[in-house]
Amino acid sequence: MTETKKTGLRFAAIGIDHRHIYGMAGNLVDAGAEFAGWWTEGEPQTVEGLVKRFPDVPRAESAEALMQDDSIDMIVLAGIPSGRAGWAVKAMDAGKDVMSDKPGCTDFDQLAELRAAVARTGRIWSVNFSERFEVPAVTKAAVLVAEGAIGKVVQTMGMGPHRLNRDLREDWFFDREAYGGIITDIASHQIDQFLFFTGSDTAEVTMASVGNYANPEDPGLQDFGELSLRSESGHGYIRVDWYTPDALPTWGDGRLTILGTEGYIEMRKYVDFGHEGTDHLILVNGTECKRIDASDAGLPYFGKLIADVQNRTATAMPQEHVFTVCELALQAQELAEKGRA
Repeated sequence: MTETKKTGLRFAAIGIDHRHIYGMAGNLVDAGAEFAGWWTEGEPQTVEGLVKRFPDVPRAESAEALMQDDSIDMIVLAGIPSGRAGWAVKAMDAGKDVMSDKPGCTDFDQLAELRAAVARTGRIWSVNFSERFEVPAVTKAAVLVAEGAIGKVVQTMGMGPHRLNRDLREDWFFDREAYGGIITDIASHQIDQFLFFTGSDTAEVTMASVGNYANPEDPGLQDFGELSLRSESGHGYIRVDWYTPDALPTWGDGRLTILGTEGYIEMRKYVDFGHEGTDHLILVNGTECKRIDASDAGLPYFGKLIADVQNRTATAMPQEHVFTVCELALQAQELAEKGRA
C-alpha cells in the first residue's frame, strides 16, 4: 500500500448532517490533508458513522473554536443545506477557505452573500459535486473528451435517481425550505457536469418541473424533478428522483451520457447489471466500440483543491463555475415551482 504523502493542509468540519461528510473528509485525508476536528449541532444520526471512520479526530466545543484556530486552513460543510451558506460566509470572514457539500446555498439571497464574501475576502468557496468529483468514471470521461475521442460535445443527459431511505432521514430532509428543493439539491450535480463537458460558461434553463408523486404524506418533499439547459456550446437534459427500488444493490443507478459529433460516452457510475463493480464507461466512436473499467482513474479534485488553498490558484474548479451552477439550479427550481402553482 502506498503511503499518503502529507500536504500540511489542516481542515475541520462544521455540520455533519449529511452522510456526504464521510466521502468529503475521507478523500481529503487520502489526498494528504489532516482532519483536525469537527463540530455539529445536536446529535444527528451521522455522528456515529463519523466517529467510527475517524476515531482520533476530536469534536470541538464550538464552531467558533475551529474558525479561530489559525492552524486550520479549510472548513468543510455538510450541515443542513439551508445553513451552509451562512457558515461559509463566517468561515471566509475568519480567513478560511471552504469546501461545501451540495447544495452550497438554497436561495438567491444566500448566493449573493457568498459572492460578496468571496470578493471581500479573496477566499475559495468550492462545492463538492460528488457525482463528478467522487466518480473515477467521470475522471476518465474528461480525459477522453479532452483528447477528442467523441469530437465536439453537443449534449449531456444526466440521470440522478436516489433511494429515499426514509428511516435514515432527519426531519429537515422533508422540509422544502431546509433542503432547497430537489433541483437545487441533487440536480446541481448534473448541471455541473453539463457546464463542464460542454465547455459552457453559462446556460439558459428552457424547461423545469418538480413533483411529489409517491410521498403525499410528506408535502414538503419533492420526489421528482427534471430540467433542460441550452447554451452556445450545447444542450442538456437532467432527471432526478427519489424512486430507487430496494432491490437495486446500491443507492441509485446514476448515469451520464455525453453525445459528441463523432461518438458518445455513457457512464454507468454505480452499478451495471451483469458486470461487477462500479465506474463502467462505454465509448463508441468511428474506430472503437468498447467497455472501459474506469475504477482506477482517480479523483483529482481533492488534491487540486488542497493545492489551490496552498498556492492561491483555481485548478480544481473555477470560482465562477461554482456560482453559475448554483445560480442555474436556483433558476430551474424557481421555474419548476412556478409551474406547479
